[in-house]
Amino acid sequence: MNTLVQYDAAVTGCKDIFIKKTKDYGTSWRVLRPISVVDQIFIKAQRIRNLQEIGVQKVEDNIEGEFKGIVNYGVIGLIQMEQNGNPYTDLPVEEVEQLYNKYIQQVKAVMEDKNHDYGEAWRDMSQESFVDLILTKLLRIKQILRNQGKTLISEGIDANYTDIINYALFALIKISESSPGL
Repeated sequence: MNTLVQYDAAVTGCKDIFIKKTKDYGTSWRVLRPISVVDQIFIKAQRIRNLQEIGVQKVEDNIEGEFKGIVNYGVIGLIQMEQNGNPYTDLPVEEVEQLYNKYIQQVKAVMEDKNHDYGEAWRDMSQESFVDLILTKLLRIKQILRNQGKTLISEGIDANYTDIINYALFALIKISESSPGL
């Protein structure tokens, strides 16, 4: 198993969607306030959890697509933490792609460090655990936002987004392993 190759393939699938949607919609997501980004990820994670628990799906969007959405909204969250200026002004697609690459590289570096220390423990985790951990991280971000972005001892919002993105990418890798050719 080559984690880096699988990771990059999962990122490529997410980024492709992100860039195409940027070309379709511009950077309309720039108007989202921090809590709105969190809520968008929450909706996707909660939908996955509901599907896992009830096993019945009435809307066509599949779980893989929801994990890709979580990755992309996580990247939006990281971008939004840095962006200033008029949120109603579109960023050029080239700039958006550069920002996407910048944050994914940072997220990947954290994954590589943690993978070294934890010995790829994520490979033995369930999809349900990834979703539960994503939901936990979202609740942490909500609390940090209620605390005006401050923490006493804990990691900040950016570290939580980083973990959320990595959990979603791990889930996508595991989905691809169980469904070759996706």
